[in-house]
Amino acid sequence: MKIINSISEFHRLTSLPEPLHPLISVINVADIRYQEHALWGTFALDFYCISLKTNIRAKVKYGQQYYDYDKGMMTFVAPKQIQSLEISSQDQLQQESGNGYALLFHPDFLYKHPLATVIKNYGFFSYAVHEALHLSAREEQNVAELFIKIAEEYQYIDRHTQDIILSQIDLLLNYSNRFYERQFITRKAANHDLLTRMEQLIDTYFDQEESLHKGLPSVEGLAEQLHVSAHYLSDMLRSLTARSAQQHLQDKLIEKAKEYLSLTDLTVAQIAYRLGFSYPQSFNKLFKKKTALSPLEFRQMLN
Repeated sequence: MKIINSISEFHRLTSLPEPLHPLISVINVADIRYQEHALWGTFALDFYCISLKTNIRAKVKYGQQYYDYDKGMMTFVAPKQIQSLEISSQDQLQQESGNGYALLFHPDFLYKHPLATVIKNYGFFSYAVHEALHLSAREEQNVAELFIKIAEEYQYIDRHTQDIILSQIDLLLNYSNRFYERQFITRKAANHDLLTRMEQLIDTYFDQEESLHKGLPSVEGLAEQLHVSAHYLSDMLRSLTARSAQQHLQDKLIEKAKEYLSLTDLTVAQIAYRLGFSYPQSFNKLFKKKTALSPLEFRQMLN
């Protein structure tokens, strides 16, 4: 796997002029010409990349539907994330890549700024490609203007440049957060279906006693079966229900525990192991946290 360590190296590998700033660059997607095609099969960037692309001919399946990228689409890539790109021919790739901008910035550019910590809280940097952000015409215009402002700002570097650019990146991320919440709402029906399927997977996991062999179900495992990323699943559910995927999973776990406690004679330890806990103490702690009662107190309350 090829790791592209610097923005300058990325520029060279995509036939772009040397960047004006070593730690940040805004490029026109249409200007990219990929060199050394073999390395793009599996690669990773050592810096952040936020892209706004339009007029993309490729279609991506979301649930049971296909979504065109005729309008603006944003993607977010964090450092060291593995990517792949199929390049059959340069002309075909350019046709499918569309137009737009890509903002590249190295983590060092955020050094000693609050954004260096805050940026890690934006889950969409871990979303899969098919979970891209789709923009309305007005949203696309707002975002494009920020890309242009950032590109203009580092043309003349002075002591204010970094702070101004970082404030614009911060604004871009906040806009993106807002737009993703809007996207979750507009896809409410599909997201409710995703929630239903997740709950069915959890029920099946316990009913078939997979927990005895595989341990506790995980958000990552559920997300994989649902063909979404774990961060996307959690953020989508939080937008839909105000609860994360982990909280939903724990709720189903406690629901199943209550069923065992009320309908069987299994000991608390046996129930803990059946649910997938390695130690009964961990089960006791979670149950009391969720119900304000220990498992034994809950069972005694029923009698």
